[in-house]
Amino acid sequence: MIPTPGPPGRFGLRNLVRFSSDSLGFLRRNTDEYGDVVRIKVLNTDFYLINHPDHIEEALVRKAKVMGRDAYIEILVYTLGLGLLTSDGDLWKRQRKLMAQAFTPRRIRSYADTMVDVVQSELHWRADEVINIHDEMSRLTMEVVARVLFGTGLDARDIERVHTAMETINEYYANSPEAVFRVPTQVPTPRNIRLRRAVQQIDEVVYRMIARKRAEGLGDDLLSTLIAACDDGGQGMTDQQLRDEAVTLFLAGHETTALNLAHTIYLISKYPEVERTLLAELDGVLDGRSVTQDDLKQLPYADRVLKEGLRLYPPAWTTGRAALEDVELGGHQIPKGAQLLFSQWIVHRDPRYYPNPEAFDPDRWLAPEMKSLPRYAFFPFGGGPRVCIGNHFATMEATLLLVTIMQRYHLELLPEQRLEVAPSVTLRPKGPGLKMRVRPRPARASRNATEPARVSRAS
Repeated sequence: MIPTPGPPGRFGLRNLVRFSSDSLGFLRRNTDEYGDVVRIKVLNTDFYLINHPDHIEEALVRKAKVMGRDAYIEILVYTLGLGLLTSDGDLWKRQRKLMAQAFTPRRIRSYADTMVDVVQSELHWRADEVINIHDEMSRLTMEVVARVLFGTGLDARDIERVHTAMETINEYYANSPEAVFRVPTQVPTPRNIRLRRAVQQIDEVVYRMIARKRAEGLGDDLLSTLIAACDDGGQGMTDQQLRDEAVTLFLAGHETTALNLAHTIYLISKYPEVERTLLAELDGVLDGRSVTQDDLKQLPYADRVLKEGLRLYPPAWTTGRAALEDVELGGHQIPKGAQLLFSQWIVHRDPRYYPNPEAFDPDRWLAPEMKSLPRYAFFPFGGGPRVCIGNHFATMEATLLLVTIMQRYHLELLPEQRLEVAPSVTLRPKGPGLKMRVRPRPARASRNATEPARVSRAS
């Protein structure tokens, strides 16, 4: 076996401090110094940072049966319950089969019109208005997931309550010492009290919607599909299971897409050549009309723009597993009980796979060498049996929303604005988010997209 290198530390307290204060920098420095498999001691627990795509694939796919839920996920259980993200074993297998009934290709396509309708009805930006792009994308995707999940059952007040509660939950996991040090939620700290109230607000809305659907009949929304779903024995989900999956979809379904959109719009605003090329494609395919799901295959540049945004700023910046038994990865012995980390942030910026990796270059995905890219050199939605069940939903939603926004608005980044990220459960903006000025776009404005898009550093 190959000895596994890593930073010194008998108990790992210094490593905890360094990781907590600068997670991305800590992972980057250890990768640069120690290579593809790095052993990091943190509070007497062994963490293994796995940086090679082949080793990641081996762990997430070929050896998935000996990989369990990682320890960090446990702190999400109070909020999410035992949904797909947090459950394990037989419960996870059953829930995955039931949830799959709501994410068939036909059902995903059926949500497209709702997504576009929500964007068109909710976008009311005024000329020269200054907006917080992260807040606006969060608000927009919350409206989308609420309509898709619950149909027309939620009113504006309920959506606002859920949105506020979700922001409280996100803030807790992003900045809370209670989350980092796993202080029990029963301890009445101010942050814990706010978290409990936020969960109670969401529960009140979700359980009310479940009761209404059961009493008044099911519709075409996603929650109705989950209520109707049955396993091989004819058993459906309990109200508790429905609640846990609905809250998981609420959190994951709006947060990750909102971040992808905000970061991609930020990148587009910095590189006008990319924007011109994108607009030329939209004009050529749509000619001013609203986008539909059937148009997506004819919008390859829009797809590449979002894919490049996901590469540079993956909302899920790291994926974790726990070794259920001793396992070998890339010649390194990983002991039972060790925690494994696979960082999208690190791998997506690896120069071995991405020339000029800091550059925002949507056309890099056309390069011949990208056809031989290792499968897990790009894994924004995780991988293996636990790959995000909503990945196709999220991709479709992000594309439809981006196209609709870009058809109507040009968004200018205000001077001195720079994207800095704070890794939490997701890769969120550090501070209040980015400010952008709204410029309404003239219908079918003349655009010159003949010159190739130049690339620059994403930061």
